Amino acid sequence: MLATTDIRARLDDCRSKTAAAMRDTEEDAGASVVTVAVVREYLGKADKAVAAADDGARDAVIELEQAADSARAAAAADPGLGGAARESVEAAHLAICILKTEV
Repeated sequence: MLATTDIRARLDDCRSKTAAAMRDTEEDAGASVVTVAVVREYLGKADKAVAAADDGARDAVIELEQAADSARAAAAADPGLGGAARESVEAAHLAICILKTEV
């Protein structure tokens, strides 16, 4: 199990990858408004997780993983989404999945 300071650092990394996924999705002309909205919600959950109190970090990780699953599903279902945006969403999803296995 990771120490709280390690969780914080890893959540910051997850948030950074989620922000990159948001940028890539917003900049993708083929992305559907639904995919953009779901990734935006994911970024909101990442912001919330980073701001969570230390005793709420584990719950924030679980909530963030659920949002990541939704973003990944939206990206996979969006036929207009380009490869770069899709890969960015996958990278953000993978980061939180790995963190969840460690808390």
